[in-house]
Amino acid sequence: MKSKPINVKEKYSKFTKQWLPHQIATVDDMQVIIAKISGEFVWHSHKDEDELFFVQKGVLEMRFRESGNPTKEWSETVNQGEIIVVPKGVEHCPATAEGEEVHILLFEKKSVAHTGEVQHEKTQTEYPKI
Repeated sequence: MKSKPINVKEKYSKFTKQWLPHQIATVDDMQVIIAKISGEFVWHSHKDEDELFFVQKGVLEMRFRESGNPTKEWSETVNQGEIIVVPKGVEHCPATAEGEEVHILLFEKKSVAHTGEVQHEKTQTEYPKI
């Protein structure tokens, strides 16, 4: 199989729907995913997998909850060009400032369920490949 460069910016131009991840590559048992997001996602965790978020455009607010204490929350601001790793088992909720569309690129295992064990209207079971 021949490998070719992937123009990530061009891939973002192929879709408009927010909160719908698209797979652009695979690396061993990992997948590279891009998404456009705006507003708040859903609180969830991934029991056995870490997730890496890279902000391509905009500012991401990654919200966290303390395990066993859902009233204790904090957030980290992830600016354009920065990454954040969400450790396995940590409850989190990606969000953006009102009305801002943020472009993110994620590295995660193929086994990661989109919203962990949480079922929500934003939950996706398959990611389109572009």
